[in-house]
Amino acid sequence: MIPTGFLQDLLSRIDIVEVVGRQVELKKSGANHMGLCPFHGEKSPSFSVSATKQFYHCFGCGAHGDAIRFLMENSGMGFLDAVRDLAQQVGMSVPEEPLDAVEQQRVLQDRAHRATLNEILERAADHYREQLKSHPPAIDYLKRRGLSGAIARQFGLGYAPSGWRSLASAFARYDDPLLADAGMVIVQGEDGPEQKRYDRFRDRIMFPIRSVKGELIGFGGRVLDAGEPKYLNSPETPVFVKGRELYGLYEARTAMRARGHALVVEGYMDVVALAQLGFANAVATLGTACTGEHIQKLFRFTDAVVFAFDGDAAGRRAAGRALEAALPHATDLRSVRFLFLPAEHDPDSFVRSQGASAFEDLVTKAVPLSRQLIEHAGSGADLANAEGRARMLAQAKPLWQSLPEGALRRQLLPELARQARLEAADLASLWGQTPPVARRPSGPPRAPLRLAGRRAPAGLADQAMRLLLRRNEWWEQLSGDDQGLLHELGGVHGEVLAWLERQITEHGPQTWSALETAMTEEPWANAARSWQVAVAADEEHSLDDLQRVLQRMWIEALGDDAHALASGELDADKLARLRDLRQRIGVLKATLSGQAGQPA
Repeated sequence: MIPTGFLQDLLSRIDIVEVVGRQVELKKSGANHMGLCPFHGEKSPSFSVSATKQFYHCFGCGAHGDAIRFLMENSGMGFLDAVRDLAQQVGMSVPEEPLDAVEQQRVLQDRAHRATLNEILERAADHYREQLKSHPPAIDYLKRRGLSGAIARQFGLGYAPSGWRSLASAFARYDDPLLADAGMVIVQGEDGPEQKRYDRFRDRIMFPIRSVKGELIGFGGRVLDAGEPKYLNSPETPVFVKGRELYGLYEARTAMRARGHALVVEGYMDVVALAQLGFANAVATLGTACTGEHIQKLFRFTDAVVFAFDGDAAGRRAAGRALEAALPHATDLRSVRFLFLPAEHDPDSFVRSQGASAFEDLVTKAVPLSRQLIEHAGSGADLANAEGRARMLAQAKPLWQSLPEGALRRQLLPELARQARLEAADLASLWGQTPPVARRPSGPPRAPLRLAGRRAPAGLADQAMRLLLRRNEWWEQLSGDDQGLLHELGGVHGEVLAWLERQITEHGPQTWSALETAMTEEPWANAARSWQVAVAADEEHSLDDLQRVLQRMWIEALGDDAHALASGELDADKLARLRDLRQRIGVLKATLSGQAGQPA
């Protein structure tokens, strides 16, 4: 165990810009540094690193954290390794709170055991690759499936001979218990002359399964021709848990970022064949339904996931399970879509018969999560009668409730209500939802923001975005703190701001009409246009208008901080911070009060 105080001291000495800058090309932008996010594919920088906050945040995929988390997520390090790496950089020794002798021995043994299992699996993989070279039927099978020698080497494919004890030639001791612990040998019976041992994998093409760090953790084996089971996986071991791992993820990481999405298919052969045919961003689950952990792991590398299923009943059921796993992770900045193939095809056969462009077209037209949710909810329900519509709503409710709070969740409620022939307010009441209430700040009334005598938009965030979309050259004139405040808006405002910043970076300041044309295909375009409804084309603005909006936003933000601080126990340090917050709020209010009578 590492003391918490040491971690705080370590992070205070580390320059996160330097740590991230070794892996990501960063450029100064206001108070922060910006670069292309290493966790998802993007063409314009949305990855921000703050030297003052010692924190990184991606406005595209939502990845965020400190220097320790960055090393863990980007380099695949464990927590202790990341801490030791950073400590070495600043010349600190890592103090670990002593474990008792029994616990310390258990940790060391567990670590050594896992490392040994990885070594055994690597040696088995070497053995299978050598066996493939000398087994023409296996080579012919791979050729018939259209695989080249290069793609077989890339994925480390091998062959497990049909004999019962083939691995005896690869290991000095076939009775070594570690062979069973690694899942390579099956043991039947108690110790003694009657005990039987034999290879788990026999007469199969072997697909090594690697962790996201590249460690070999298990195998998948496919029969060459007829036979059951068609696919056989390693059993769960200390290094391999099926519900957490995805076949091909280690190999597909770069392609996911380049293509902008992950493609989830059902079989190992699909992954390998698609990689050879130009779709190197494919991964497969390991004989289990897609889980939440699978989804989380994929979203570390991309903000878009496309599931490819057969169009038959089994494929639809698998899509339903994938939908349920994805819903809790479907934030407004992520995309989950569903692709259904013709019944006679799997991804491999479809690409070979119809061509890569036809498959790419299927991916492009994949059904969005929102539509899949509605279709899944309506399964078995006759929407022509009230009973069927009630059944649809009963099936939809837990799915809808699984979505995180955000624009997608809110938009789906009226859509489900329309399907059920209800008013959105009636469905909201039925499901115990209440419309959002505007938060009223404490303190004296605020002076209204006057923009050329017109009524200001309802929210401060709307006002800020309205002004920035009209006069986006002001963005570079804002302080780093003001830019950071706007970036923290989140939701649709955060999406629009991230897009606007990319537009400015790539094309420079633009007129509202140019921006309106550029945003046509964006899902939030109507919201952005609505902020401009009350604005005349010739209406004049000044940077002071935007600064006044930001001052009000700061009063709200600082007020929230002060309220949170005052609600807990106060020591001398917290009291000083509370006084500082209130003083800053007072200065802002006084400044606004002095401006209230000025014309906008």
